[in-house]
Amino acid sequence: MSTDALVTLNGPTMGTRWSARLASRHASPDLTAALQDVVDAVDRQMSTWRNDSDLMRLNAAVPGAWVDVGAELIVVLAISAEVTAASDGAFDIGVGEAVTAWGFGAAEAQTDESAIRAALGHQLRAQVESNAGAGRARRLNERRLDLSGVAKGFAVDQMAQVLRQRNVPDFLAGLDGEIIASGQRPDGRPWAVALEEPVPCRRAARGVIEVTGCALATSGDYRHRVKFGADWLSHTMDPRSGAPVRNRIASVTVLAHDCVRADAWATALMVLGEIDGPILARARGLEAIFLIREGTGLREVSTLQG
Repeated sequence: MSTDALVTLNGPTMGTRWSARLASRHASPDLTAALQDVVDAVDRQMSTWRNDSDLMRLNAAVPGAWVDVGAELIVVLAISAEVTAASDGAFDIGVGEAVTAWGFGAAEAQTDESAIRAALGHQLRAQVESNAGAGRARRLNERRLDLSGVAKGFAVDQMAQVLRQRNVPDFLAGLDGEIIASGQRPDGRPWAVALEEPVPCRRAARGVIEVTGCALATSGDYRHRVKFGADWLSHTMDPRSGAPVRNRIASVTVLAHDCVRADAWATALMVLGEIDGPILARARGLEAIFLIREGTGLREVSTLQG
């Protein structure tokens, strides 16, 4: 057990803030700058909010045309395809048109009814080819790509890599709802992570889990919503229908070895719903906590092991 104080490094990125909690002896301006650099690199490659990002240049290119992109984006494209196949299309990065049409992302709550009609009823399946050796990728169909279901998780993985390379074994790194816990707190206790109560417009903890040596990501219907007629719609898109998810799942928290896959699987299980989500999680050995709306309350379904 260390007598060091627990400190928090943080900085801005992707419209929110990253953070890293660690023992004070490891903290330095140089470490803060290195963490900022890696999250900024992810933003430069994968943001839908900046037209000069690698992702948006890829979206702007004619299908079939190769575009020079960063190595990290190529990795994320491959992981995305992996989860798409394993979830039978419940997760897919080809939802860019739907995200914009329904008023999410850079659209900033401006819905487009003609674009909604164009997206509805279509399987929004991305077709992407990458050449890691040449550092380039291309779209093979008209689907516009959106990495909001994986980019933040990948950024947290990159933060964890920086910390480990600098011999920081004990840390809690996070970006929005994506987190990696490694080692333990300076006082010898495990890291405690709050699970949010799925309530719009305010933040409250429903419970706390103690974790180490794993990543967590949460997807829910209570943040990033848009009003459409009389209904509030979640930002999570169902790529199988071209519309926002409508089921009884309030939130899904996934535990995994890396944060990018935890992030992608949280989205996939959210899309699959209160019946198929837990079934697939158990079949694939995924550790997840589902909060399912029932009447005025919530029912918890867990596939955690041990």
